[in-house]
Amino acid sequence: MRILLSRTDRVGDLILSTPAIASMRRSFPDAHITLACSRYNSVVVDRSPDVDELAILPEDVAPAAFGSRFRGVDLAVALAPRNVDHALVAATRAPRRVGYTYATRYLARLTLRTKLTDVVLSQADPATAERRPRMTIAHEVDQVLAVAIAAGATTLFRDLVLPVTEDDRAAAGPLPPRPIVVQLGKRWTEGGSTAESALTLFRELRALGHPLVATYGDDARALGEAVGRAGIADLVLGDLCFHAWAAVFAQAACVLTIDTGATHVASAVRVPTVVVFEHKWFRLASQEWSPYRVPNAILRKPPDESDASLRASRAEIVAAVASLL
Repeated sequence: MRILLSRTDRVGDLILSTPAIASMRRSFPDAHITLACSRYNSVVVDRSPDVDELAILPEDVAPAAFGSRFRGVDLAVALAPRNVDHALVAATRAPRRVGYTYATRYLARLTLRTKLTDVVLSQADPATAERRPRMTIAHEVDQVLAVAIAAGATTLFRDLVLPVTEDDRAAAGPLPPRPIVVQLGKRWTEGGSTAESALTLFRELRALGHPLVATYGDDARALGEAVGRAGIADLVLGDLCFHAWAAVFAQAACVLTIDTGATHVASAVRVPTVVVFEHKWFRLASQEWSPYRVPNAILRKPPDESDASLRASRAEIVAAVASLL
């Protein structure tokens, strides 16, 4: 049996799809499983024990043209509710083509009925979640597992899969023992947070008595360099390769991050995590993309950047980190 899975979007979303991928492997142990992904997110699965082959979607190739290369597969599954993955899977013309979309996207639902043989509906809609505060939104892991079940998966695996090796730890370099790791990102400097407040947060986290390690990528280079210049972290690490970055998280007593893929890397290496979500769409995001199966605290950014709001937010963050140490 030949199976094609597709997920070409973000790193964090592919991490949250690894239980579905593992479930497909366990349910079809003798199948040849190919995963179509992007160059960007392929780092999540380049060591996957559940995939026989990776197929990287070139940036200059249309998804439908790429999907047509897989005609002859028995089953094709879009693990993301995106046009790219739907088009790729549809183009395989597999006897069974499975995917999902949101229940409130009525036009997409009608269109997909002509492209896929099985369409799973998700209730994860931002506007609906805000209008109905008591509404429960399934975690993305469970949404993607529902797609795997629709595709025939009968042996479910619910843990995130992200192997980290001793070589990864060595590549990350020596860390202070049991640090609080703060993942810096652009959102620390906007929309209910400021760069100055983020620097002050480091000083206030000192009171917890754990070493502080800051990590950052290109989007937060200026903030990372500011933390380094201020001398408010024991170690500042930028431009780590993906697996070394995961290895830093794996050695943490707690990871603190805004809402990015770092949340899901921390969950995959099973570390307590504090996530500060954006004020807008909080009800949806804090359920659908919350830390998965690890001790956690979920916080909401303030609606403004007044001194009082920022001070209260920092106090809430420090208390949340303390509760997980």
